[in-house]
Amino acid sequence: MNNEDMMKITSLDPEHLHQLVEQTMKINRIDPNLYVEYDVKRGLRDMNGNGVLTGLTEISDVCGTQSVDGKKLPVDGKLFYQGYEVSDIIRNFKGDRFRFEEVTYLLIFGELPTQKQLDGFVRVLADLQELSGSFVSDVIMKATNDNIMNSLMKSVLALYSYDEAPDDISVTNVLRQSLQLIAKMPLLAAYGFHSYRHIHHDDTLFIRTSQKGLSTAENILRMIREDGKYTPLEADVLDTCLVLHAEHGGGNNSSFTTHVVTSSGTDTYSAISAAIASLKGPKHGGANLKVQHMFADIKKHVKKWDDKEEIRNYLQKIVNKEAFDKTGLVYGIGHAIYTLSDPRGVILKEYAQRLAKEKGREEEFALYDNVENESKALIAAKHTMFKPLCANVDFYSGFIYSMLGIPEELYTPLFAISRISGWCAHRLEEIVNAGKIIRPAYRYVGHHREYEPIDKRNNKDIQFD
Repeated sequence: MNNEDMMKITSLDPEHLHQLVEQTMKINRIDPNLYVEYDVKRGLRDMNGNGVLTGLTEISDVCGTQSVDGKKLPVDGKLFYQGYEVSDIIRNFKGDRFRFEEVTYLLIFGELPTQKQLDGFVRVLADLQELSGSFVSDVIMKATNDNIMNSLMKSVLALYSYDEAPDDISVTNVLRQSLQLIAKMPLLAAYGFHSYRHIHHDDTLFIRTSQKGLSTAENILRMIREDGKYTPLEADVLDTCLVLHAEHGGGNNSSFTTHVVTSSGTDTYSAISAAIASLKGPKHGGANLKVQHMFADIKKHVKKWDDKEEIRNYLQKIVNKEAFDKTGLVYGIGHAIYTLSDPRGVILKEYAQRLAKEKGREEEFALYDNVENESKALIAAKHTMFKPLCANVDFYSGFIYSMLGIPEELYTPLFAISRISGWCAHRLEEIVNAGKIIRPAYRYVGHHREYEPIDKRNNKDIQFD
């Protein structure tokens, strides 16, 4: 909604609109000292930034410290899916395709599949990778916009109307719905993107269906590229990205959202669309876009990409809130749990280097490497931090997507295509354990007042003319 529409709705002139906004900000502002006084765990974190324990899960484990003599010491990060270390899964997988499908099977069913089970699972997903022509024309191509995450939410919610038992939350039915959504998400994203580009940018519209026998990663590249072609390395890299983004514990914002919404007893489509809404935020799934925008700014102001001093000087300006978006943040550096390293970031850096060599972008990779190394000390000194900083999963993922020729509009949707495996696993876990509705406490810190008749009220500063 633009300001003109806002004024039409409120019938306010600009001055009155400004007063209304100021009043809204004033009435909603809470004294920050009260959060300390009442020991409020803002963001469900304690004073040290550690997450408050709100639930239990067996789906994944995120490790960034090790307890020694009662003290938490930083260690290289580890990520486990159903007890298996993700780096082991990636490095020891026999074959060059279907790693994401194997991980999805693991997250949903709790065990690594046999070859026969994996082959059958891949066939099931392939059979479910379809959308009717009427759904594409009536849902995806209507009311398009440049944020494909909103298109995904709309499409997922619309699938409710195409389900014969949308509100059945038995494990059998939710498992069916979960597998259908996991299979259809790549199509929803690809078709949403092409529809938007066709309608708003006059691009040639092509809707390429998925091909049975191809992996999720291969089909994504096939569907989003006009020529439908890709190299084995490109498919391998994207497959690895999907694996690394598939799950990250029950405490991340979108997975916790899945638990919260599922605990109310609502349907699968509502729960997953809520998770997508969470992931859309720039503090969560949209962070890799911020990294890309930051590097575009760095490239404009740093003339010599191999000059560490010039890089360090400009990063200092960013940290001092003098450059880029003036938030003082070096996006992609630091993590709430990981300390010495983010295992996902370590693996992605390796693949980024390999892909950069194939694409002739080795100088750009070196720039990323230098920014990663130089920024850690600058941030730690600025904020007097004793916790080690590392490059997180977002630091290199956007760079990888750019080398794969993936449009920026699809960066966060790719995250959703992958993370839906984890969301569905968490939804099933919440349903099986039949917990109470999740309802954290909020303390009222306002004042109780007596009602005044309308003719006695004195707040007449803001007029609706």
